[in-house]
Amino acid sequence: MKKIILIAAMVLGFAVAATAQPRALGVRGTLGGAQVSYQHNLGDSNFIDAGIGLYDTAFSVNGIYNFMLATPAWTNQGTWGIYAGPGATVGLGTDYFDVAVAGEIGLEYTFEFPLQLSVDIRPQIGLLNGLKFSGFYPAFGIRYRF
Repeated sequence: MKKIILIAAMVLGFAVAATAQPRALGVRGTLGGAQVSYQHNLGDSNFIDAGIGLYDTAFSVNGIYNFMLATPAWTNQGTWGIYAGPGATVGLGTDYFDVAVAGEIGLEYTFEFPLQLSVDIRPQIGLLNGLKFSGFYPAFGIRYRF
């Protein structure tokens, strides 16, 4: 009986810890490539979205500071969020290096269990190789919240 109570307490503790921690790890994919995405909430619904990925023939590292603009109650279960924010990207290709100013606007849905889906666009303006615009296509993300 003691083992059953101990196991039940551990399962409950892990479930509470999984929903209380403000982090998410997953993938974000577009037509041109994919990245590993990490989100870290800052306590006031705003969050930092950092990613490392491959796009076409370039390796990129980016960071975006997102502001949670709205959390509409479109469903009875789960949580919706509309977010936007500024950031930066560093890209390294086979024949170039570039630094870009980026912005992001997106919509996310977090299920009652630790899974999050998102769709966003992340336009960028490259600064070092002339003003080059990119990122005006949708990206889809799936993340595990922990």
